[in-house]
Amino acid sequence: MATTERSGERVGRSFAALDRGLYALFSRHADRPRHERDRQRYRAADLRTGFDLYISRVYGVSWLVFAVVAVAGAGTLLALPTAVADAVLSFLGTGVPVLNRLSLPTVPRAYVALGFGAVGGLLGKRLAVRFGGVYLRWVGSARRSDIERTLPGAVRYLRVLSSGSGDAGAILATVAEQDAYGETAASLRTALNKAELTGSLERGLETVARDTPSRDLLAPFLLKFREHANQGGDALANYLRLEGRMLSNRQARARERTSGFLELVSELFVVLLVLPALFVLILTVMSVLTPGLSGSVATPVGPVPLRSLLVYGSAGFVLAVGAGAAFIVGTLRPADHSVQRYERPDGVRATLRSVPHNPTSAAVVTLPFACVVAAVLWAWEYALLNAMLFGYVTVGLPVGAVAVRRARLDDAKDREIKDFVHAVSGHVSLGRPFPEAVERVARDVDLGPLQTDVDDLAFTLGLTTSGAGDGDTDDVQAAALESFVDRVGTPMAAQTIGLVTGALDAGSDTEAVFETLQTEVGRLYHARKQLRSALLVYVAVGWTTALLVIGIMVTVSGYVLDGFTQLSAVAGSGSGLALNPEGVTPAADRWRFYVVTQATMLSCGWFAGTASRGRYEALLHSALLVTVGYVVFAGVGMV
Repeated sequence: MATTERSGERVGRSFAALDRGLYALFSRHADRPRHERDRQRYRAADLRTGFDLYISRVYGVSWLVFAVVAVAGAGTLLALPTAVADAVLSFLGTGVPVLNRLSLPTVPRAYVALGFGAVGGLLGKRLAVRFGGVYLRWVGSARRSDIERTLPGAVRYLRVLSSGSGDAGAILATVAEQDAYGETAASLRTALNKAELTGSLERGLETVARDTPSRDLLAPFLLKFREHANQGGDALANYLRLEGRMLSNRQARARERTSGFLELVSELFVVLLVLPALFVLILTVMSVLTPGLSGSVATPVGPVPLRSLLVYGSAGFVLAVGAGAAFIVGTLRPADHSVQRYERPDGVRATLRSVPHNPTSAAVVTLPFACVVAAVLWAWEYALLNAMLFGYVTVGLPVGAVAVRRARLDDAKDREIKDFVHAVSGHVSLGRPFPEAVERVARDVDLGPLQTDVDDLAFTLGLTTSGAGDGDTDDVQAAALESFVDRVGTPMAAQTIGLVTGALDAGSDTEAVFETLQTEVGRLYHARKQLRSALLVYVAVGWTTALLVIGIMVTVSGYVLDGFTQLSAVAGSGSGLALNPEGVTPAADRWRFYVVTQATMLSCGWFAGTASRGRYEALLHSALLVTVGYVVFAGVGMV
């Protein structure tokens, strides 16, 4: 352990020395007018490094890019065969305007390579500096999206808190402590830190409103919050109530726009996945009429048939389309409606115990078995592609099944949380204390998968009346609710039950808190069900596209290829037909069809699974489709 700490210290000192060197060399660039826009983006990105140091790192990376691109470009040009290099230079000399009208002397190839490398390196350097600003813009855009997603809930939480406290700084601090509100909470923490440094909350809110990337949402809210806070508690509560309704309506309209964009993505996805399959079919037909398509292309690994190169390139394109579509869907999908990441527990035993309900643990356990399955299948003379695909299936099916099981359990818990909140609210409205209300609900109401967690909550809250002193009551209640949220482990629990903790600590009226909580949990549950129903359409799109491609490929492989084989045989017998007798080789063409089909299965599965519940279910859908593709092709004798 001590050795690891010393190694970390040495690495940290090395990076610190590197930063000091970069700062001494390039920090002057930060004050140039060309980086004024980058400075504004930096404020919106809220990075932990200083702007001068960030720009110094960007310029350091740009010079590294210059060196790599220059050496690679010059080396590539020198390594090209003489005939290829002369053809490229002749093409440029003939096609570039002005140069094709000048009589230039012959330049040694080494000088041309150096010039080419230098130009490429300068271009790469410029792009690297430009990318530094683009990266800041991306980070700012991500923060803006997160603020727009979390601000409505934060405003509703502030409204509840304002009923128990008129101190604007105190209620902002309570919301800032809630991780469920993401970048909104982070922005409020920044405002409070600025206020502590300057001694003025108004100054802190103004600073964050000036620098936030959410110029049309968070900035006006902070400024109006400051204004109404100065007018008194009643004015602030009324403002927060109206603002919460307005932001909820705005969020609903944003979801409608996102739904429309997803429809466009799904339509484009279908077109881009069907086109490669049609391209491969057209290529097969054209190979009978065009003998040139049966030739080979020289590559660094040796001659490769042109048709194989085009087919495998199409398969790579299909995989890229699937990965891109899955990324877009995952980005547009609200992160607060499903658990996107699962933490694997420490230790081997804990990991094994968590396999039935933790997809990350299941992936860690099944990955070695997948490698063994792939190796065994390859030893049994399965094709390398099939061995790798079944290794993928060995991971995808169990991990995806665990993810679906966990998601259904979370859905059941969220459904019971809604009933739990309504039941507790009923008892609280009758004047019963919160701990007694929870105890009665735990005893009288069947909450299914949530029952054990509610029983533990009731027991812990009972300590506030049987064992804790008056000064410890709030702490015990807060700890009990936080532990309850952690055990449930769903975003809805964090967004709803977590609201109770801060509201009770702030002295808010318990009945008002649970009245607001009923509205909030109902709204969240309805939004989640609505999102689930909308995204199931895209699951159907992914599966329909996959099955359509399988049907097209199997039909063509089974009927069309045999017809072209007979035509090629007639052409080879001297009948005078202008056909290429070697244009169709059924075994090779069926294998190419199979490769493109399995690439489409993976892409469709990624798209459908990500739309359904996220990355882990994408493993399940893609593994199932890969299995269907193999069974169909193997069943009809094509692989």
